[in-house]
Formats: sequence, structure tokens, C-alpha cells
Amino acid sequence: MPLDFAELVSPEHTAVVTCEMQRGTIGDHACIPLLRDEVLELGVLDRAADLCRAARTAGVRVVHATIELRPDGAGVTINNPMMAMAAKDPGRMQQGTPAAEVCPELGPEPEDVVVSRIHGVTPFTGTSLDPVLRSLGVTTIVPVGVSVNEALLGLCISAADLGYKIALPLDAIAGIPRAYAEQVVEHTLALLVKRTTTTDVIATWT
Repeated sequence: MPLDFAELVSPEHTAVVTCEMQRGTIGDHACIPLLRDEVLELGVLDRAADLCRAARTAGVRVVHATIELRPDGAGVTINNPMMAMAAKDPGRMQQGTPAAEVCPELGPEPEDVVVSRIHGVTPFTGTSLDPVLRSLGVTTIVPVGVSVNEALLGLCISAADLGYKIALPLDAIAGIPRAYAEQVVEHTLALLVKRTTTTDVIATWT
């Protein structure tokens, strides 16, 4: 029997997980302007910010999954084209730089948790994200952010593998080109998540 939506995103077992919503990905230091422009055009950052504020008010934890590369490149294995690009420009998401910061619209607030990684292309692998969520009693995640092409897709696949339920607000995610991102949602993510909107999630919490 399908789980009731209010129960699915009930505050006592739900967390919002922002995925790579950083100044160097979608903000004022964005290294891929096309992705930043897509986020702006779709209003992804504003909707994610609304969701985070509503989450905190409802007692839902907000967790920021970020990538922050070391200055010396330790942890980056050049085993695919994406990592090769990162190695060519190691300063673009470097620890301690403005590019690595969470977009200020999202906080982080004192009660938020930031889980960063120094390697790879997805937030769960080799990080403390899973044990952090479990320690908070989380069984449902509400992911927002970028990119549907890699990191957000990987986040959802890993979450499903690890046993989490997923409520995915389609108005707070983005990938490029848009048509491809829509196809990923329709033919892959739809099999793993409950598709929803930030408006519906917020309405449930309020």
C-alpha cells in the first residue's frame, strides 16, 4: 500500500538534503555558467531556500552535502573525465574559498549539518552522510540541488540503496540541458522517488 504523503515527510523522520548548492556551482563563483543560469531561470535556489526555512520551523533537519577539494588535490582520483576537469582547475571548489561555501540563501544555520567530501561525484560514497542521517533518526530525505546529471542522481540512487525513502521536489532541482534532466526524472528518478513540489512539502509541514 502506498505510504501517505504526510507520513512520508513527517518531521520526526525527515531531513532536507541540499546537494552541491554552493557558490562555486550555482552562485556568484559558478564554474559552469550554464548550470547557474538554469538554476536562476527555474527559481531552484529560491524554492530550496523556502523549503529550508520551512523545514527548520517544522523541526526538520537541514543537511548540506557539499564538495570541497583540498588545495593539494589529495583525495581526487583521476579516473573519469569529470575528475580530470577538476584536476585541471583545483582551485575552483577549494576548501576555505568562497566557491566552496553554501549559497547564503540556504544558510547554513547553526542547527544545520554540513557534510563535505573531497573526492568522487556523489554525496554518500565515502562520507559521513549516511551515519549522520541515521543518527538523527532520518528515514526519508527531501533532496534539492544539482545536478540531475550526476551528483543529485547519484544521491538518490545511493539513498534508495541504503533504504531511505525519497520525496523529490521537482521545482528545486536542475540539470543541463533541461530536456535531458527532464528525461532523467521521467525514466530513472521516477522509479526511485515520490515526485512532489516544494509547495506540497511545505504545506504538509505547516
